[in-house]
Amino acid sequence: MFKRLFGQAPAAPPGDAARSPAAQRADALLRQLEWTVLRRLDGLLQGHYKTLMRGSGLDLADLREYQLHDDVRHIDWNVTARLQQPHVRVFTEDREMAAWFLLDLSPSVDFGSGEQRKSDVLLRFTAVLARLISGQGNRVGAMVYGSRGRARVEAMLPARGGRLHVLRLLQMLMPASTGKAPAPAGTAATRLGDLLRGAVFTVRQRSTVFVVSDFISQPGWERPLGELARRHDVVAVRLVDPLELELPDLGLIPIRDAETGEQIEVDTSDKGFRQRFARIAAQREAQLRDSLARAGVDTLELATDEDLSDAVLRFVDLRERRVRHGALGRPMPTQLPRRTREGMRA
Repeated sequence: MFKRLFGQAPAAPPGDAARSPAAQRADALLRQLEWTVLRRLDGLLQGHYKTLMRGSGLDLADLREYQLHDDVRHIDWNVTARLQQPHVRVFTEDREMAAWFLLDLSPSVDFGSGEQRKSDVLLRFTAVLARLISGQGNRVGAMVYGSRGRARVEAMLPARGGRLHVLRLLQMLMPASTGKAPAPAGTAATRLGDLLRGAVFTVRQRSTVFVVSDFISQPGWERPLGELARRHDVVAVRLVDPLELELPDLGLIPIRDAETGEQIEVDTSDKGFRQRFARIAAQREAQLRDSLARAGVDTLELATDEDLSDAVLRFVDLRERRVRHGALGRPMPTQLPRRTREGMRA
């Protein structure tokens, strides 16, 4: 199946793109992922690619009771009136669809306490998913927010198919991931709602939308996320670093707010301080997960110390569980947290 999806070892793109340093870096990264992560996934997924995206076809397949966040346009009013219980139509899904990546590259994403930054995880995850999806004949598009430390949507790539298109997407992201253009200190605070509202007006045809962000933002993004979820199949891909959840004993260290540039020194040897930090972080985690659940989106958490292949497999597991539970008329899961170092789900 690997050869059918990706062919032999891919050649470098022809023409001017092959001479561009950014294109060469993008091609080298995609080659590496194709022969490491994607090759491994091809053996493990065994045909489960169909669960990556959920279409909306025209052929009626079934009827089931209405659930929270179902599209009201699919309600069958005749059956609803006869059974005195709202029912929706379930259609055979189309497989040639578009996937959109809403990518938050604001300063807080350019952080990592280990070998990888959150921006590195964003780049690799986007590359793998875009290649998997485009390999099935679907189209991928992207909107990039805050890639130069500016609180606005800075680039948009229309939804198209093919490996060269995936390379163009990676070229858009490479400058922010190479560390050559750091965001200036004191940049404007992230307003994730601007990216989501832009997607509401840009993505017209029903699509699968991946919102890849650490969700460190000014408030107000919840409502546009819910509006986006009512029109599209939305997956919130949340980037997280272990140091954001719990501080180790490192003594007196400087901490800088990537969004505002403000810097302070904290004493991490103080046990009480570490406990307060963990408690506040836990409260924020609970609030964030609750907001995502109320928006009705699937959530996949990616940690900087996590294997990318395992993360993609968990995502496929999430999609299969959602389809299975939805078909049975049961509440559908919206959260699939990251795995801890011991292999247990957080």
